[in-house]
Amino acid sequence: MTDQQRGVTVSGSHPLRALTPRLDAFANDTTTFCRGFTPSPHCCPARASFFTGLYPSEHGVWNNVNVPNALSRGPREGVPFWSTDLAQAGYRLGFTGKWHVANRQGPSAYGWEELNAAPPFPVEPQSDDRQRAEAIASQREILVRSSPSVIDGERRDGQILRPGWPAWSLYGTRENPFGDDDVVDRGVKYIRSAPDDEPFALYVGTLGPHDPYVPPQRFLDLYDPTEIELPPTFVDDMADKPAMYRRARDRFDQLTEREHRAALHHYLAFCSYEDELFGRLLDALVETGHYDNTIVLYVSDHGDYTGEHGLWAKGLPSFLPAYQVPMLIKDADRGPGQPRQVRVFERPTTLVDLGPTLLDLCGVAATSPMSGQSVAADLRSPDAPATRDLVFQSNGNEVYGIQRIVLTDRWKLVVNLFDDDELYDRETDPGEMVNLIARPAGQRRTLGRRADDTVPEPFRPVVHDLYGRLWRFVLAHDDEILNPYILTALATYGPLDQLRQ
Repeated sequence: MTDQQRGVTVSGSHPLRALTPRLDAFANDTTTFCRGFTPSPHCCPARASFFTGLYPSEHGVWNNVNVPNALSRGPREGVPFWSTDLAQAGYRLGFTGKWHVANRQGPSAYGWEELNAAPPFPVEPQSDDRQRAEAIASQREILVRSSPSVIDGERRDGQILRPGWPAWSLYGTRENPFGDDDVVDRGVKYIRSAPDDEPFALYVGTLGPHDPYVPPQRFLDLYDPTEIELPPTFVDDMADKPAMYRRARDRFDQLTEREHRAALHHYLAFCSYEDELFGRLLDALVETGHYDNTIVLYVSDHGDYTGEHGLWAKGLPSFLPAYQVPMLIKDADRGPGQPRQVRVFERPTTLVDLGPTLLDLCGVAATSPMSGQSVAADLRSPDAPATRDLVFQSNGNEVYGIQRIVLTDRWKLVVNLFDDDELYDRETDPGEMVNLIARPAGQRRTLGRRADDTVPEPFRPVVHDLYGRLWRFVLAHDDEILNPYILTALATYGPLDQLRQ
């Protein structure tokens, strides 16, 4: 599992397709999910969904667990993890790299042997108040050690200046960025030590290509920077979108077009670096004779805007590049000498579905229900369905903001309880440039208005239908946005019709 890798970097013919020779070769043995998504565009809720097969409203992790104003410090008490089912079935479990699921418990609480886990966990459990105090102290220490941005000084390449805050560099170069080499080394060692007569599962969590984009220089040298172009949506002024989106982009508007292209160059090079690291794990499986009978998954926790709409990283701006992730699975039924079967899977699939799928592929029964849908049978079926509605959940990053997204084959409805909603026609506007239900510029407030006249009349049936799909999901997955009070029930259409069905 990489961190913040956009799905188009590893498959298809998108302009942001990275150079990934190891994944390209690996794809010959796999099913590639060309419509793989995260249920939430944020590290902790996404990872908790992967490890539990549940949505954020069910496991209770809404934003990063190690910040002062975290909405929770980990999953709710008693939330089951599919890894414990593997452990109880006799699997030996190894964990190396990024955890970012809970502050109170590390991977060992869920059946994993911690080869290393980031961050390390205290010997004794800490109270929520203690965790909050330590998080505040840590952030203060970082600020005290930092120099404020010199607004009237010269801005360095790729640097973003912030009055009263430290300067931030979007890209650069490092050897062994974020310690990913070390994380993979531990994974390779684990594979080489795995006995032939005992089933094992290994999780390797690297931190690249998360910002700042800092790959080793040799991966930048693989690309011709003159061939890197900004996405067509880069020119979007976002005038028809929530004001928060424009505020998020304001920082990045300090960068020139050349610097935005340089950021793309560094991001793609970082993806190539992660590809090489993944190849080292594959080599270890081949060398030890484990490759043919091992299920292998390559995935990321969430995507990255990568310059779309002038944005970088991820967050509340609802654009799909932050949600679509790489997702490739090699089944274990291809033995030596068997023909390769390359498959591209069109049906939308999310991280929530991967736990049930892995258990099915391993022949292990889940001891607790999961909301994800196993696609194990579909991996071996040429007639798997290609359509499915999805709902994404976010309560924002550390600045909060309740947002729900309904995604169908044609439509995308974004319900923003902090601002106006968005509706995009994915057939005619795949870049999400035109919000079809935006308020007209300069529209005056009127009294005696119709209850849903914020939605243009031609789109009311579409929006009403999509809201119905959202409320059915809300009711099925214990979402918390049912408060009917007049200043909290800000959704245009409510859930009563679905409650009464």
